[in-house]
Parts: sequence; C-alpha cells; structure tokens
Amino acid sequence: MAPLLIVFGPLFASVISGLFQRYIGDKAAMTLTTGALILSALLSAWVFYDVIFAENVRTIPIATWMSIGDFQANWSLRLDALSAVMLVVVTSVSSLVHVYSWGYMSHDPHRARFFSYLSLFTFAMLMLVTADDFLQLFFGWEGVGLASYLLIGFWYKKKSANNAAIKAFVTNRVGDFGFALGIMAVFAVFGSVSFDSVFSDVDGMAALTWNFLGLEYNAIELIAFLLFIGAMGKSAQFFLHVWLPDAMEGPTPVSALIHAATMVTAGVFLVCRCYPLFEAAPMTSAFVTVIGATTALFAATVGLAQNDIKRVIAYSTCSQLGYMFFAAGLGLYSAAMFHLFTHAFFKALLFLGAGSVIHGLHDEQDMRKMGGTFKYLPFTGGLMIIGTLALTGVGIPGTFLGFAGFFSKDMIIEEAFMMGQEGIPFGMLAFWIGVIAAGLTSFYSWRLLFMTFFGKYRGEKAVLEKAHDSPPVMMIPLILLAVGAVFAGVAFKDQFVGRHAFTFWEEALPAGPYAEGNYGDEYAASQALAIIDDHSDAEAASHEAVVDEGDHAAPSETTSHGEDAGHEGEGEHHGGHHPPTWVLWTPLGVTLFGFALAWLLYIRYEGFGARLASRKGPLQSFLLNKWYFDEIYNFVFVRGAAALGDLFWKVGDRRIIDGFGPNGFAASAMAAARRLSRAQSGYLYHYAFVMLIGVVALTIWAMAGAGGE
Repeated sequence: MAPLLIVFGPLFASVISGLFQRYIGDKAAMTLTTGALILSALLSAWVFYDVIFAENVRTIPIATWMSIGDFQANWSLRLDALSAVMLVVVTSVSSLVHVYSWGYMSHDPHRARFFSYLSLFTFAMLMLVTADDFLQLFFGWEGVGLASYLLIGFWYKKKSANNAAIKAFVTNRVGDFGFALGIMAVFAVFGSVSFDSVFSDVDGMAALTWNFLGLEYNAIELIAFLLFIGAMGKSAQFFLHVWLPDAMEGPTPVSALIHAATMVTAGVFLVCRCYPLFEAAPMTSAFVTVIGATTALFAATVGLAQNDIKRVIAYSTCSQLGYMFFAAGLGLYSAAMFHLFTHAFFKALLFLGAGSVIHGLHDEQDMRKMGGTFKYLPFTGGLMIIGTLALTGVGIPGTFLGFAGFFSKDMIIEEAFMMGQEGIPFGMLAFWIGVIAAGLTSFYSWRLLFMTFFGKYRGEKAVLEKAHDSPPVMMIPLILLAVGAVFAGVAFKDQFVGRHAFTFWEEALPAGPYAEGNYGDEYAASQALAIIDDHSDAEAASHEAVVDEGDHAAPSETTSHGEDAGHEGEGEHHGGHHPPTWVLWTPLGVTLFGFALAWLLYIRYEGFGARLASRKGPLQSFLLNKWYFDEIYNFVFVRGAAALGDLFWKVGDRRIIDGFGPNGFAASAMAAARRLSRAQSGYLYHYAFVMLIGVVALTIWAMAGAGGE
C-alpha cells in the first residue's frame, strides 16, 4: 500500500488541485499537493529502510497495460536499492520545493495550477524510477518532458518563457527519438521490454550483429548508444545541453526541482539501470565517458562568464552531470549514483537560496547589480556558503571531515585516475578534465558568492533598502537541505561505494572497486569457495591453496570493460584502492586555488573582474555566448529549417504543385472561358453562322463515316 501511495498520491493531488481549484480554492489545492508530497517523502524513507536493511526487494504488479500475442507490458512498481534511493531523492526534494513555493509563489494568481504541475512532475518522475520495463520507463520519461514544458513556460505571457519551454521540448524530442529507437531495438533483439528478461539475456546476445547499408553493427552496442542519446537530451549533455540554461525562465522552485531531483537526473538513472547493456558495450561506454567529460569541462568554462545568478548554478548542474556520466562510462555506476544523491541536496539548496536572493532583492537576478547584501540576507548568505562548500567538494583527504560533494565528487576523480592506470579507455582524460573542472567550479561558485553577498552594492539603493531574508516557510527547506549538504556524503559513503556497498546495492548495481577492496578476507574466501563448487577438483585445490596462503586479495570481479577489478590488500580509507597521495590532494588544491583567485579578483581587487569582462575580449565573448552554440544551432537548424520550409512551400507547393496542379487547371479553364465568352456577342446572325458551321461539320463527319464503311 505504501508504494502505491508514494507514486499515485502526487497524481491524485495534482488532478484535484488542477481541475477543481475554483471549487476548493488556492490554499486547499496547495495544502493537498504539499501534504501528498510530504506523505510520499515519509513513506519513501520507510521503503528505503525496508528495501535496504530488511532486504525486501520486490516488484508490485498493478495492471496489465498491453497484451498482444507474446508481447506483454504491465504496470508495475520495481522496488530495489536503485529505485529506493531515487524515491528518497525525488520525494524529499520535491516536498521541500512544495513547502518553499508557499512563500515564493504567494503573490502569483495561478499558484494552484503551479502546485498541480509540480505534483504532476513528481508523479512522472516516480513512475520513471519505479518502472519495471522500458515501456513504463518511457511513459515516465515523456511525462517529465511534458511537465517541464508546462513549468518552464508557466509564466506564458512572457515571450522568453514560451520560447524556453518550446526549446526544452524540441531539444528533448531529439534525444527521445533515439531513446524510442533504442526501446524498439531492445524488443527486436530480446523479444521483450522487461528489465529482468533483457538483462538476463545480454550475455547470450553479445555477439549478435545487424547489417545496415552494407555495414555491420553489434546489436548491444547499438542499443546502448541509442539509449544514451535519450539520456543526453534529458540530462542536457554536450550537443543537447542548450535547453538547460533557458529553463531558468520558469519560477525558481521549478529550476530546483528540474536540476536537483527530477528531469536531468533521469538520464543518469537510465544508464545505471541499464548497466548490463553498457557493460557489454565498451565502445558506447567510452563514448559516454568522452561526452560526460566534455560536458563537465564545457559547462564549467561557460559558468565563469555568466552574470545571471540562476544561470551560473544551471551550468554548474550541467557540469556535475558530466561527472556522473563519465563515472558511469568508466563502469563506476555506484559512484555516479552517489554523486547524484549528494548533488540533489546541495544543488537544491543553491537554487532555492538563489530564489531567496531574488525574492529579497525584488526579482533582481543580475549579479552585477548585487553585492554587499550579506548583512541584509545573512541566513540566505550563510546557507548558500554551505551549499558552495558542498558543491566545490571541500574536505580533508584521508579523513571523514568534508561536505557532501567532497566524498562523492572526489571519489569519481580518484577512481577515474585508477581506471586510467588500469588501461580503461579515456580514464586518464576524464581524471584530468575532472580536476580542471573542479578548479573552475570553485572559481565561478565563489565568484557568485562574492558578487552577490560581499563587496560594494552595485544596484539601486531603493532595492537594497527593502532587502530582507525570506520568511520561515522558505528558510526551513533551505536549512533541511543544508543538513543534507553537510552530512549526506559522510553518512552514506560506506553504503554507496564503501565496505557495505555489496549488501546495499545487491543486484541493482555493481558495488565498485572501493567496495571490492573493503570486503577483505571473508568475502574473498566466500568467493573462492563458490569457485570451488563450480570447478573441477584440481582447480578447487589450487583455489584452496591460495586461500590457505593468506592471500587477502579482493574478490576477482571484472569491470565493465573486462579488466580484473581485484585489488591487493585492505586499505583503511581507500579499501585496497590506493591512488597516489598527490591524486588525493589535487582536487582540494585546485579548489583552494579557484577560491583564492575569485577572492583576488572580486574582493581584494574589487572591480578588477568587472573591468576584465568589460573589455569584451574574444575569450570573454566566447564564454559569455556559451561557445556560440545557440548561434550555430540557430543558423544551421532554425534558419536552415526555415529556409528548407520556404523552399518546399514557395517553390515546391505554390509554384510546382499548385502551379501545375489545381491552380494550373483552374487558370487554363478560366482562360478558355474568357476566350469563349467573347463569342457571346448578342447578334442573331453570329449564332446562326456558328450553327451553320456546326451542321456542315456534322455532315462531313457523317459522310466520312459512311464512306469508310
């Protein structure tokens, strides 16, 4: 019963508040939707405990959706470790966003509709993360796309909001087309869309190839590639990222929900859910690594030059998603999910904190018109500092002292180095890009704080005089998110990627190299005994000898690319995985460097950064204009499509089809009619003459016919 309430409670609240607002009123609609989400969050915590600690992994059937011959698709709720984690993330952030919106949207006349859309958004994401097959996942996938369109364009009287909503919808359709083709390919290869059926048959289909246009493609590689195209669109990865910054046109609570817990995390969840397919597709996994690393670097560079407070945080999201994807591409699925988990807390904190700034400064979003606001917004400023420390990954290597991002992001960077050492394609590239992006993240994050809260105020005095911290209904969610930003990493590190990861994830995800090293003697011995049972007596004896000699090697698992994942020893902090000391300290070093540089440019020599930007040099223009992606896409796709449409319309349709078709025949008939009309002179002798000619012609025709016989 609890899982059904978690998923369908928000849908019920959305329908009631959206369709019956005029009967129940705004406050009742807001109370209903917020109450439903708080209940879902509480029940999700219970389900998390039930699945993880009581090991009650299960699938709850709801109804048959399609049954056509051998094809059957059911509505079901899949409850395993992966879905349990996502339930907690989605419902906790969404419930806090609902509470926060009571204050942020208090003056909006359409707030009941807004809350209805928020709950619909949450329902769609919950359907996605609890799906037991690709078809239900696609239903939730398209549901979050629809809800995002409605929420980004919520202020539909603004042209920019409408354009942003359309841009997000169209860009995601590009990715979703690839995703739909991937699902079709899954059914063509496996004859099923059920996760269990597909994943259990991956090894048997690993050698299957398809021939297309004279070229052969590995079927599993093609499926994984098409699925990842869908993930690229939904999670705003390089080439399909252009919708994400424009999504800031929606209300700030929407930005927090999209960036922290729902839409953009769907792509990472998809890749992790389908990890058996990606493990069997090394070329596609390498592609995922490259795209993720490129996105992390690209978005971090663009964030350096943005002046809209929400856009800076939006590009931060894009960059952090790149970390998650290159981790997944390297086979570090549990590390990717760990960063997704911690990121939800500090990114929601930063977005809602930005909303508090905007609310306190009367809708001002340009950081160039801020500064010196900390004494007017002390609680907002303090909480955003916590979010920034978590985002930039501040912590002391080798200890349990650090903010949430320190444990998850540094884990990805360290593991990327180790994957590179083991020869995994692009592992070392991902490591160095991760390090560089960490330094850039620190710089633009502290630049945001310094420009917003410190130094001299650069806006209108009338705005500053009325500046104020947000009311408690907005501050309480920020405080709760700050708790997660501080403690989520240290509290769950062992479960997600450490010594308890095997029992935490079970079959949902590979535990990862750190967890393998932490299992030590007991797990190694149990693995050896399992091998003994499956092999010949001679082979069993050799394994027993290895165990008797005291070899404490980690379990001989294989990574996603077929490399041996066993590691010697049982490390105290790194569980048998021993990156060099300089690797452990490098992320912190570049983070401190980014902070120091931002302090010099925006505090110590205040105004120097603004003077640099005012010169509008080529690099500044390049970054400010987001690598000119919008201009390139506008020229190639928008104007190109418009020109192609004009060609088909003005030349193909009007001149050719209509000119030689309906309009051509009509024009010929009209011309003939005009000529014939001239014979209507009104004189009797003219008509008699025409009749005479007709009689002569008929007579000649008759005589000619008779002569022929």
